[in-house]
Amino acid sequence: MTEHSGTPRSEGSAFSTRRGEDPVIDVRGLNKSFGALHAVKDFGITVNRGRICGFLGPNGAGKTTTLRMLCGLLTPDSGEGTVLGHDVMTQSRLIKQRVGYMTQKFSLYEDLSIEQNLTFMARVHELDRRRERVQAALDGLGLTARRAQLAGHLSGGWKQRLALAAATLHEPDLLLLDEPTAGVDPEARRTFWDEIHALAANGMTVLVSTHYMDEAERCHEIAYIAGGRTLARGTADEVIEASGLITFHGEGPGADRLGAELRGRPGVEMAAPFGTTLHVSGRDRAALEAAIQPWRKPPLQWSETQPTLEDVFIQLIHDLEAGRDEAA
Repeated sequence: MTEHSGTPRSEGSAFSTRRGEDPVIDVRGLNKSFGALHAVKDFGITVNRGRICGFLGPNGAGKTTTLRMLCGLLTPDSGEGTVLGHDVMTQSRLIKQRVGYMTQKFSLYEDLSIEQNLTFMARVHELDRRRERVQAALDGLGLTARRAQLAGHLSGGWKQRLALAAATLHEPDLLLLDEPTAGVDPEARRTFWDEIHALAANGMTVLVSTHYMDEAERCHEIAYIAGGRTLARGTADEVIEASGLITFHGEGPGADRLGAELRGRPGVEMAAPFGTTLHVSGRDRAALEAAIQPWRKPPLQWSETQPTLEDVFIQLIHDLEAGRDEAA
C-alpha cells in the first residue's frame, strides 16, 4: 500500500515499497542548508521503478534543492539512503551517470541547432552509436523536420521537446524534471505528458515538480512540500481523503461574492470563488453546515462535492502558516 498523510511528518518515506519491488529512490532524513536557510528538512521518499511521482509545493519550498540532491548535483548535509542503488551521500558520480535532469530554465545552446545540441550531448555522455541515438531522439520527439533550426529560435513547446530529448538521450533509469512545462501552452503540455507516460511504461522512473493541479492528477503518486517539509503524500485520491476536508459547492446569483462573509465563520477554513460559483471547505461538518445555513435558500443552490487537490494544498499551507503563528 502507498503510505500517505495529510499532516507534516519529519521522518519516513513518502511512498512505501511494494513487496518484491526494488525502489529506484529510497532516502530518509535528507537535510540541506544554505547559511541560515534550512532549505530541506528531514526529507524522505521512496519511489519504485516505472512510477511517475509528482513533486508539488509553493516557490521556495525546497523542490529544486531536493531534485539536485537526488541527481547528485548537491550533497545533503545529513541523511541516508540510495538512488539507483548508490549511496546518496557518497556516490554522486555513479548516480549522475544513470540520471537525466531537465532544469527549470532552458539550458542548451541557443546558437546551435537541434541536431547539434543533441550531438554535443551524445559526446558529453560518451555514447556509442551517436548518429543512431541522435536520430532516434529526433524521431521519437518529432524533431526531425526541425533538426537544422537553431534552438534559440524555437517556441517554448519545442524547446521543451529538445530539452527532454537531451535529458533522455543516454537512456537514463531515472528522469528528474524541474517544472518542465512552466510557460508552455496547454496542447504542448499534454503532448509532453504523453511522452512522460510512454517513458514510464518502458520502465523509466520519473520525478517531476509542477505547479499545475491537472498535471499532479496525471502522476501515479504525489508529494506536497512546503517550508522544506513533506506535508502530504500518496495518490491524488489518497491525499484528498487524508485531508479530511468537506467541501460544499454554492451556485446562483451572487454566490461568488459570499466568500468575504463566510471567511472567518466557525467551521469555515476556506471559501474560494470558482468562476460564478463558490467552494466552501472545512473539517467540522456540523459547524460548516451551520455557517452556510443562512444562505441555503433560493436562488442559491448548494451541494456537497469532493475537494480538489487545489483545495487540499491551499488548506495545507493555511495549516502550516497557522502553526508558525502559534509557535511565534
